[in-house]
Amino acid sequence: MAIVVNKPLPEFEANATGGLKVSNTSHLGQILVLYFYPKDNTPGCTTEAMQFRDKYKDFVKAGAAVFGVSRDNMKSHDDFKEKLELPFELIADTEEKMCHMFGVVKNKIMYGKKVKGIERSTFLIGPDGLLVQEWRGLKVPGHVDEVLKTVKSLKALKKAA
Repeated sequence: MAIVVNKPLPEFEANATGGLKVSNTSHLGQILVLYFYPKDNTPGCTTEAMQFRDKYKDFVKAGAAVFGVSRDNMKSHDDFKEKLELPFELIADTEEKMCHMFGVVKNKIMYGKKVKGIERSTFLIGPDGLLVQEWRGLKVPGHVDEVLKTVKSLKALKKAA
């Protein structure tokens, strides 16, 4: 089942660092930011993780939980998280269930070979469990600021309601 903006997320459950389980209902009442990235310890992914880390307090203040998602295993995630001192958890989607559900697995050309890879994407889920916004095939510079701005505007809308 594919995800659709302004619709609830399909059922899923995934394991994250810190022994957490994340599901389509685990963060109801809270804004949820899920960012999908290709691989731990690669230049773009490291930069993106550090930018989410550096703005993490602002996300929390705006009422959001942040999770990074990749196909890496839990050991890789634990090492990556420790190395970069990430204050948020990382989801190990080793079976690509979430990656396929969110439609982020794409064919890429690497070194002249076709490979399946993760398209850098971010999804914003509202406190009601509805997908609010998605950013696909994004570039790292400026992206975290854009997501934070959207989270803050969502929080402002919630207050006004």
